[in-house]
Amino acid sequence: MTVATHTAAIRGREIAFAGIDGAGKSTLAARLHQALNDAGHPAILVGKHSTEVPMDEELSAYVDRLNGLVYRRDTRIAQACSDHYWLLALAAWYTLQDELVIRPALAAGTHVILDNAHHKILARYAVNPEVPAHLAEQVFAHLTRPDLVIFMRIDAREALRRKGEFTSLETGHSGSGDEDFIRYQNTVLAQLQEQGERGGWLSLDVTSMDRDTVFKTAAGALADRLQLTV
Repeated sequence: MTVATHTAAIRGREIAFAGIDGAGKSTLAARLHQALNDAGHPAILVGKHSTEVPMDEELSAYVDRLNGLVYRRDTRIAQACSDHYWLLALAAWYTLQDELVIRPALAAGTHVILDNAHHKILARYAVNPEVPAHLAEQVFAHLTRPDLVIFMRIDAREALRRKGEFTSLETGHSGSGDEDFIRYQNTVLAQLQEQGERGGWLSLDVTSMDRDTVFKTAAGALADRLQLTV
């Protein structure tokens, strides 16, 4: 008599990135994603405009429409809607991405590299007097908790030098000058530092690091903390 055995897939790991605008999150996320796949660790990169739901064209189209409403809207429309509205719209976007893309991938044993995680949204709303901080925390509380958050700390002035230009959102709509960007990003950075201390994030001061050093440090953390060697 033969007894059938079923081996459940080992759960994938979720690696997220936090930091102010210009810290280099997207660059590192893309490089780690490539390195994981090259090393034989199946991984997907989930970012701001990731809308594909595997094997489901209808759901992919729906997610893409929501992405358009949240991220590809007209500037005038963005300004006409309240901060409360955008908080809930962003919560809807992150919820769909989490439920339709991230959780199924993790359950199938695929690692998720999450660029544009919600932590920066929380930090921005924490310094927004129009919206209670606890409300922002509540609407994102159900999202999958990352196995590792890499907090890329950088001086706001250095971040500006690397970016070269910025949007009104990146100044908190406080002005259009360099000092407006620096002042606002420093307030966001302080909020991210508080989140990191509470959440046990891996904190890296990348201000004086080149891209190769940042990558090697992050890759070392994946090996030490998650046993993922790249």
